[in-house]
Amino acid sequence: MRIIDRYILKSILGLFFLCILIFMLMYIIIDAFSNLDNILKQKTAINTLIQYYLAYLPIIFVQVAPMTCLLSTLYTFGKLNRDNEIIVMRASGLSIFQITKTVFMFGLLVSLLVFWVSDKFVPQSLALTQKIREDIESGAKLKQEKQNEVIENLSMYGMKNRLFFVNKFLPSSNTMEGITILEHDEHQNLTKKIVASKGIYKEGIWRFYQTITYDFDEDSQLQHEPQFFEEEIMTIPETPHEFLTQRQKPDFMTISQLEDYLWKLSKSGATTVIRNLKVDLYQRFTAPFNSIIIMLLGIPFALKMRRRATGLSSIGLSIMMGFLYYVVNAVSIAFGKGGILIPILSASLSQILALLASMYLISILP
Repeated sequence: MRIIDRYILKSILGLFFLCILIFMLMYIIIDAFSNLDNILKQKTAINTLIQYYLAYLPIIFVQVAPMTCLLSTLYTFGKLNRDNEIIVMRASGLSIFQITKTVFMFGLLVSLLVFWVSDKFVPQSLALTQKIREDIESGAKLKQEKQNEVIENLSMYGMKNRLFFVNKFLPSSNTMEGITILEHDEHQNLTKKIVASKGIYKEGIWRFYQTITYDFDEDSQLQHEPQFFEEEIMTIPETPHEFLTQRQKPDFMTISQLEDYLWKLSKSGATTVIRNLKVDLYQRFTAPFNSIIIMLLGIPFALKMRRRATGLSSIGLSIMMGFLYYVVNAVSIAFGKGGILIPILSASLSQILALLASMYLISILP
């Protein structure tokens, strides 16, 4: 490695780890003070708090890594530019790529690390922190919220190879509305589809209303006319409690679990649920590379910074570019889940636009 590469890498690494440490400490302090009333009221043990915030560290790292990379890049190259070191490098015959390739490689390594952490640790961390947070919260308040809870677009993979899709589930009354049940054989071929307007669980029995049952043969072709019942007792072993505890949350799944869940849903006909899950899945692959994309976006701005207030300038530009980048990303994700964009384009649109913009801005640098 060249001396200039070691010089730039040393600056980037020092700023990166310093910013990560500061952001983590700030998050923990702010979160602890915001929940101080509940912590004191519930007399939460120190061990529980330590476990909670240790579990949150992977989540914080994944969230702040892109902004930390951007801030480190802006400050490092802004300082080099302020001290006229960039001019010396260019005068010695170094291209923009040769000057910035160390940063590019560092950003790629950070992105791969974020990808690994977000898949292996973040789902478990989210589940654990949610459980601990619920334990810390006021029992009466939590109980009241759960009594009034209304769960929409609930899906679950149940026993006997069944898939459940429920438009609305009211735990307080053990009532489901807008029900679709798909039964499959051992080869995941659709054998039966049951549609019901409402289902009520009472005395250990599910009673469904206005049901239509479709039976399918081995080729997934309808065998006979659908059967309609105004009221029908269904032999479903799952209780309302199991629907609550086993409901699938994409944020709590790894990539392999999410792919497997999508495969199970592929023949369900629940297009909205499948589309949303596909957006979530593709985002798992694209989001970790926000770090390197946003670093590339920051390079041309950093190389143009000539004011002496390098630190303040880098912070201001980081906030501005990060805000714009994540606004575009949020809009594209919303368009994907709304069916306006295809899922893979929805998950990658902000990265594509940022990459094109950074390449253009770098190409017009003097």
